[in-house]
Amino acid sequence: MTTDTKIKKPMTPEQAAHTVIETITQMAQEQKPLMLRVVPEDGATFWTHYPKNDARDKYCKSRWYYHVHAAGSRDEGEHGHFHLFLHRTQLPEGLEPKVWPPQGEDARAHVTHLIGLSIDTNGIPRAWFTVNRFVTNEFLYPADVMIEHLPDFDVDHTNQDDLVNRFVTAMVALYREEIAKLLRERDTRHEQLVAEFGDDAYNKESGVEVLSQIPIDLDAKLSSLDLE
Repeated sequence: MTTDTKIKKPMTPEQAAHTVIETITQMAQEQKPLMLRVVPEDGATFWTHYPKNDARDKYCKSRWYYHVHAAGSRDEGEHGHFHLFLHRTQLPEGLEPKVWPPQGEDARAHVTHLIGLSIDTNGIPRAWFTVNRFVTNEFLYPADVMIEHLPDFDVDHTNQDDLVNRFVTAMVALYREEIAKLLRERDTRHEQLVAEFGDDAYNKESGVEVLSQIPIDLDAKLSSLDLE
């Protein structure tokens, strides 16, 4: 695991809440919602990654990208969603993935998918979700591994919009408990798919992309915390 001294300590839920409030407020004051800080002003090309080569933290290598599904293949009220990743170097050295990409060590990106974050048409978070392995061609690790390393997710230092970076990092810190639950549900759903499809459970042949999801009520979440 990287030990760069510029990587900050993980935020507490309260610190994360303040950062979420601050970043959303500033976006509103600037009248530039989240999606216009990520995709072109004339609109996104469906399925395209924004930014092109993903937003990569220059210290810890966590990353994100945003994309928009075509009408009919996205949830009602969704503009687009983030896919959030840890880099394999953020996990213990030599740790074997539960499931490998077909390319093995030659896979283009040595990442493991942490969570998806759906954003509504106003730029407000609307849902968390997990996806099957083939969706992002990840190195799949068990939920317990991912949960242990949730505090390591940090994308504050990518070359993308600072408010977006800080918002995404803070959202993961704010919702660690919910994300942990979704990751465990993901693994349970994988077990069900293995019983039905065998090795194809993790591939397109299963026909299953989303494995677990929950809606986000940001106001309720913030109200549940003792914020000063």
